[in-house]
Amino acid sequence: MSTTDHIFCIRKIFEKKWEYNEAVHQLFINFKKAYDSVTREVLYNILIECGISKKLVRLIKMCLTETYSRVKVGKNFSHKFLIRNGLKQEDDLSPLLFNFVLEYAIRRFQVNQDGLKLNGTHQLLAYADDVIIFGGSVHKVEENAEV
Repeated sequence: MSTTDHIFCIRKIFEKKWEYNEAVHQLFINFKKAYDSVTREVLYNILIECGISKKLVRLIKMCLTETYSRVKVGKNFSHKFLIRNGLKQEDDLSPLLFNFVLEYAIRRFQVNQDGLKLNGTHQLLAYADDVIIFGGSVHKVEENAEV
């Protein structure tokens, strides 16, 4: 799901709620240093648990192993240093990998079942390090956010 898909879903949720004259509230959450917070070994285990083949997990591991970075201050660059944890910033694979971690966390903590209902219970949208929690009232959004 891309940012455009995310916006489309939000718009459709609001349209349907307004059509039935129902209230909808939302809380936007952006995780600080989200990609840096991912422990790689935990990520690999989550991928395997989600049914990703071990061969593909090994390929992902190869992409993340021996990752180096430098810091630029003015016109000068620091010496290379090894990055042992987290996901690469600006890497096309990082949002997808982070989504696996976030999906795993959401399923483990079981979001409150009394939130916004649309053909079942859909009370949050998540893409990369952005999460939106919905509720029919400010109180419900707060309850959903506490979980």
